[in-house]
Amino acid sequence: MKQATIEKIIKDEKTGIVSGGYSEGKGFQIEWQDGPLIDPVTEQPKEPNGAFLQTIIDVCIRRLAAMQESPMRSRENAVALTHLETAQLWLGKREADRAERGVLGTHQP
Repeated sequence: MKQATIEKIIKDEKTGIVSGGYSEGKGFQIEWQDGPLIDPVTEQPKEPNGAFLQTIIDVCIRRLAAMQESPMRSRENAVALTHLETAQLWLGKREADRAERGVLGTHQP
């Protein structure tokens, strides 16, 4: 069942990069990562200050997987689970590609 949500998506006016913001609804509140994980001046790693898509998708995967191991299992849940796992696969590929190019954790394209 879909419920109402409130979101604020922050996009840098100069670069168009999405960074920070929040999403919330009944029973959840997500503050998204704001800024790069590598300080652009010192080039030193910074601690995350918010959630990442991969983390939230992981939570959804575990929830659906648990439902599939219960009397609530269904074909529709299985298809949704497959699509979430596919999303994780592609986001993981993007992360590996960015690491290989040396831009993981930065706001460089």
